[in-house]
Amino acid sequence: MQLPSPSPGSGAARPLAGLPKAHLHLHFTGAMRHATLVELAEAAGVALPRQLREDWPPELSGADERGWFRFQRLYDVARSVLRTEGDVRRLVDETVADEATEGSRWLEIQVDPSGYTTRFDGLVSFTELVLDAVGAASAAHGVGVGVVIAANRTRHEQDSRTLARLAAQFAGGGVVGFGLSNDERRAPAANFAHAFDIARKAGLLLTPHGGELLGPDSVRECLEVLRADRLGHGVHSADDPDVLAAVVDRQVGLELCPASNVSLGVYPTAADVPLRRLFDAGALIALGADDPLLFGHRLVAQYAIARHDHDFTDVELADLASRSFAASTAPPDVRAAADADIDAWLAA
Repeated sequence: MQLPSPSPGSGAARPLAGLPKAHLHLHFTGAMRHATLVELAEAAGVALPRQLREDWPPELSGADERGWFRFQRLYDVARSVLRTEGDVRRLVDETVADEATEGSRWLEIQVDPSGYTTRFDGLVSFTELVLDAVGAASAAHGVGVGVVIAANRTRHEQDSRTLARLAAQFAGGGVVGFGLSNDERRAPAANFAHAFDIARKAGLLLTPHGGELLGPDSVRECLEVLRADRLGHGVHSADDPDVLAAVVDRQVGLELCPASNVSLGVYPTAADVPLRRLFDAGALIALGADDPLLFGHRLVAQYAIARHDHDFTDVELADLASRSFAASTAPPDVRAAADADIDAWLAA
């Protein structure tokens, strides 16, 4: 997807990279730089498919089960290049460095540790590695980082309980939330209610994927059954006035990812994503890049979509950035500093 560039006469448009943001929807492997993927694959002897080499970013679709399977297969291949502790630390450091360049002040990165256990000595060991790498990268690049541990809808509900207990074990030690990812068409949210109860009792933010590949009923289920604090995507909240009213009234955050919505065929164009409708309704929106490794666009590109495809003014973009912090688990001092710098960005 090509993003438009500002015209030479658009000097009033402030640089989007300078706008302080909270990035709340970024997957661990999907945050990897493409060049790093290629380099690590060569070192590990992993043969990358054509879509991850010369045809990158790949043409994707999530409109049907076969298309989602292809997308997931590419993600699994990318994950397979992470073989050593150094690989994990490199991914985390480069990701946080990229976030600093994009204007992020706070990042919540989502990871399912069960996908890495065979190479990293189990769930606890891998989680400790990620948290240590996150702490080092945060200090090095000046971006606050929290980790969201996510269960997988395509796996047994017992696995989700194990991951919820893992997240609870590290609550207050760098893990800030508990999620539920992968194809929401594969299993109802109710299957994972027990896991979310465990996470809730540990004081973690609850942020399942919902309302991306399915409609507003999926959002309703996440709200009523899982008691979600925030939704991964949730874009189809816009399709039902009652669901949208519930999202707005409860101030449930929506992690909207316009570029990935287009790449996966959820909407035909960026202009069709109901970002403007949700924003005007008062939804607590945080734009996210989802999986830049597969979709080709990072966080600033999502704000560019708001500006160019939905006619957001700079005042509205600043409001959007403020909402991202309000939807986050960022500490009060981070939020206060960001709010002041958002005002300064507008005043510039």
